[in-house]
Amino acid sequence: MKIPVYGLKGEEKGDITSHAFSNTVRKDLIIKAYLAEISKKRQAYGSDPLAGGRTSARYIGRRHKRNSMMNREMARMKRIVGMGYLNMTARFVPQAVKGRKAHPPKAEKDWSLKINKKERMKAILSAVAASGSKEMVSLRGHDIKAVKHIPLVVDDGLQDLKKTGQLMETLQQLGLEAEMERASEKSVRAGRGKMRGRRYRKKKGPLIIVRESNGIIPAGKNIEGVDVVTLRELSVEMLAPGANPGRLCIWTRSAVEDLENLAK
Repeated sequence: MKIPVYGLKGEEKGDITSHAFSNTVRKDLIIKAYLAEISKKRQAYGSDPLAGGRTSARYIGRRHKRNSMMNREMARMKRIVGMGYLNMTARFVPQAVKGRKAHPPKAEKDWSLKINKKERMKAILSAVAASGSKEMVSLRGHDIKAVKHIPLVVDDGLQDLKKTGQLMETLQQLGLEAEMERASEKSVRAGRGKMRGRRYRKKKGPLIIVRESNGIIPAGKNIEGVDVVTLRELSVEMLAPGANPGRLCIWTRSAVEDLENLAK
């Protein structure tokens, strides 16, 4: 398919042919790849291996011995011996007061999910195809009424911008002013998350994909909702946040050319 290429001031500067946006959208693969990516960010947690085990309690099972549990009406488990009112109190076992847990969470557990390389690549190409569908981008909630074209391809001069103000001006020239206003909104989260460092819910704005960054990544960090990434670092999590495909993407011409080689 032929895609028009726009300049930094919104003027049309030719076109480019790409088949990367014509792939079938596989939502099942996108979900699988998304879960595999975010699983690697999960922080391991576990209890202290000695929790509930720091005790002098011991098991006495021999007959005819002082403090023996044989031939007595008590369960045979580790008990504290010779400590006043705590004498013969059960410890250590899971069913005892202050005992250990039977199956505690272990810090060495591997939470990461696996996905085949070809499946992951197919998921990325499916998410790219979804970003090239005007219907799917609109269904995801992006305001694209004034956007010149979906998918939106811009001249390579975009990746040379070093100032946030210059990037903001370029985005406005490309018809993204309403989308930027939408992405700047934030709301207070419902529930306990307000107390746990995630008080506000923020919206995802456009994703800018370049071949190489000559200053645009630092410039894009100051714009609410905007993410800037090189094609080499592109992931399903960025193309389909929350495993919902159809994010509004802005491509540079060179990034689309490299993507075409990747899709073959």
